[in-house]
Order: sequence, then structure tokens, then C-alpha cells
Amino acid sequence: MQDTLILQDTFSVGDSPAISVPGQRSLNYSDFRELQIRTHRDLERCGVAATDRVAIVLPNGPAMASCFLSVASSTASAPLNPAYREAEFEFYLSDLDPKALIVRAEQKSVVRDIATRLGIRVLELVEESDGIAGQFTLNYSSSRNDTRIRAATSGDTALVLHTSGTTSRPKMVPLSHANLLASARHIAATLELNSDDRCLNVMPLFHIHGLVAAVLSTICVGGEVFCMPDFNVSRFFTWIDAAKPTWYTAVPTMHQMILDRSGRNLESITQNQLRFIRSSSASLPIPVMHALEKCFGCPVIESYGMTEACHQMTSNPLPPALRKDGSVGLPAGPEVRVMTEAGSFAASGVTGEVVIRGPNVTEGYAKNPDANDAGFADDPGNGAPWFRTGDLGTFDADGYLQINGRIKEIINRGGEKISPKEIDDVLMDHPAVKQAVTFALPHPKLGEDVAVAIVREDSGMINEPELRKFARERLIDFKVPKTVCFVEEIPKGSTGKLQRIGLAEKLGLV
Repeated sequence: MQDTLILQDTFSVGDSPAISVPGQRSLNYSDFRELQIRTHRDLERCGVAATDRVAIVLPNGPAMASCFLSVASSTASAPLNPAYREAEFEFYLSDLDPKALIVRAEQKSVVRDIATRLGIRVLELVEESDGIAGQFTLNYSSSRNDTRIRAATSGDTALVLHTSGTTSRPKMVPLSHANLLASARHIAATLELNSDDRCLNVMPLFHIHGLVAAVLSTICVGGEVFCMPDFNVSRFFTWIDAAKPTWYTAVPTMHQMILDRSGRNLESITQNQLRFIRSSSASLPIPVMHALEKCFGCPVIESYGMTEACHQMTSNPLPPALRKDGSVGLPAGPEVRVMTEAGSFAASGVTGEVVIRGPNVTEGYAKNPDANDAGFADDPGNGAPWFRTGDLGTFDADGYLQINGRIKEIINRGGEKISPKEIDDVLMDHPAVKQAVTFALPHPKLGEDVAVAIVREDSGMINEPELRKFARERLIDFKVPKTVCFVEEIPKGSTGKLQRIGLAEKLGLV
């Protein structure tokens, strides 16, 4: 079985389209393999070795997808968010210490100056003018170099990403060819993907969700992935009409935005029947799931993933198997258990920390022994260690996992431990509530108290007393939010995930 990202054997399907964008000819698998070979030679000429890192700062689109897979097939690729500010680029490039940086030839960015100052070679990506999606060349100053990049092996690092760093310094996560392919195959098996499937990617390609769940899982089965520019909900249904995908994957905030536009795009929905919709990277509110399924007439598959697991850990299955509202489904690749504070495995119905191990899980953070010591737990039976996700979860009697929140997000109100997600789910049942994010607010006596940020539905009319009354009828008193903030928009991260940690500060409450 193919065990690297080089497009051959199980990857190669000849003239079939691999990467596409409406309005251009598709990059087929044969030409994609030639692009990998050419990129490999270019990196050799620039003195890049198999163990080196190459940073990539490119906008979303077909060239970003093909560049990632071309670089990752030879050396360690490190995609970065093009929207980073100067201080952020300075941190990430210094931490990565890459041998080279790839940017678009016409791209004006402070990252060029920073790379030059740090002694990092800059390679310019030029999209070819023949109109083939994702086809590119690399421009660089010529120099003789005897470096040869040996063929990649399954244990080589293919992708390096950083954790989000919401509560601490971002941690560097190296992921091997074996990790990436294991996760892509897990996703493909869960979703029953095949070469007839066409994925519409709307996720950023500096994030594990878009890179693995959308792009790599599709390429792994010889399918076609349409790589759109940055997500723009006003163009989403135009993309649907042009690409005619069989599925797409997104975070919950994107799904909500799509739903808001669905009423004026019913013809597109009817004429372009999706096989399924996938949601991951954050909890999908149950009302949003039901509305999506009713609107698009297809199942919504909620999955659970994280960077250190190379994305997917659990997933709800496709029909006719059982999908459970509010659950992230069954283990879908790695081993998944719930562990008590004492270090034993919890029985069904008992809450504990979700732990994982398997072929898609990173072996550890780079340059961070303290994080590795804290990030892995011993196996109760003296087997291989388990990676600690930092999430609280519970397995039900059928083996379906429910996530109850991040351990660091749990609100400690005078000794009472409160899951903010539980309160979110209750408040989202109110017809006037579009979004609800519960968070901890510092309290002089209790330590922390419960606060919530609310985005009303466009036609929703509700005030704080009414919302608190609604909550009090469904929650014990100490879980009822003491502070309610009505906002136009809740702060989001770079991938569209709602930000819970630090929300009190962002809303000016502390």
C-alpha cells in the first residue's frame, strides 16, 4: 500500500481530474505527479533536504492545494495564514526555522522582508498562464547545489502546523506521511468516498481540516476537489452551481451563514443534490444540523478532530447507520477512550478526559518536552501511551461520544464545575437565539461566574430577563447566566471557530 504522499500506485488515476476551480481546466493526476517531480527538483536546487521545513504563505485556491501536496511529498511543508501580522510571521518563521519560504510572485507581504532578515530563501510561485488549475512553477535565483532530497519514507515529517495557542504559546505539531495518509483513509472510509466524489473545499488550507478532510481524503481515493478562494457566503451557491459537488465540509459558523442565504438559492439546492454535508472543528448546534438537513435534503455528518490527531478522531456514520444528535459519533480511526483523573478508563456514562492513540496521532510536539510530558498519559495496562486531548467527554451505552467541553473552558463557580457547552445547547433552543457562547467571567467571591454572548436571529426579539427566565426553566440556578451580552457578532478564530477562551476580555467585561 502507498505510504507516502507521492502520487503513484493507489493515488494515480491518470487523466482524471484531481484539482479544479470553475472557469479553468482541471489539473489531472498525471500532470499532478509531474508537478511533484518538478517541485522536488526545484527544492533540491535550492539546497532543501528531506528533513528541512518549507514555509508556504499562499492564498486559498488550487495552487495552494497543489503546492502543499507537491512540497509535502519531498520535505516538511509548513502552511501559514497569509493574514498574519508582522509579529506573528516573526514568531512562526523563527519557531519553524524553515530552509525556504514560498510566496506568490505578485504577493506583497511583510513576510518576505522577515524571511530575508532571518536568512530564509524566498521562492516565488507563478501560476502558469495555460489556464490549468493548480499548475505552477517556482522562480528562484539559480545556484549550484549538490543537495539531493532522498525519497520520502512513511516516517518522514510531511506537514508541520501550530496549535491555536488560545491559552499558551502555540505548540509545533509535526505530522508524518503515515499520520496524514492514515487520517485521510479514515475519513474516506467513514464517508464512503470514491473516485466519483467531488468535494467543494471552503476551508482555509493552512488548517488541518481543509488540508486533510477536504483535499487529502479526496485525492487519496482519486476524486476531484474544487479549491475555492477564501470563504465568501455570497458566492457559495454560485460555486455549488459551477462545481456540482457531491459534498462539502465546514465549521458550524460557515454552515449557519450558508443557511442564512439558502432561502434565496433554493433552485441551486434543488438542482445540485449533495450526497452529504460534513461538519467538524467545533460543536454543531442541533438546531443548525436539523435546519441543514431539511434545507439540503441530505444527512449532516458531525465529526470530531484536532491537529495532533491529523484531524479525525470520531465521526457519526452515514445512513442507514445511526446518527445521534449532539454526539460526535463513534471512534473513526484511532483508539478513543475516556480517562478518569485517577488514570483509569471510565465506564459508559461517566465523564472524563478524551484520550487517543493510533496511526494518525503525532508522536509529540517539536522542541517542547514540557508539553510532551503533559500531553501524554500512561496506559493503565502498561501499553502504549495515550494522547490527552484536553476535552471532557462521555461515551453512551452504544459507544457514541459526547463532548462536554474543553477542560480549560470549564467554569468553576464556587466549586461547582459547569460545562459551557451545556448552557449553549439550552439557549440555542430559543427561537430568537442565533448563536450562544457561554464563558467564564471572573467573580470576586466565587472565583468565576457564568456569562453568555448572544447573537439574536434577524427577526428575534428577546431581552436579558426573558433569556434568563428561559434558561431558569431548563437549568439548575447556578448554571443560569448572570451576565448576558447581546452582540452583533461573536469573535472568531482564523478558521471561523467561535472563541470562548478570552471572550470576557474581548467584550470588555474585565
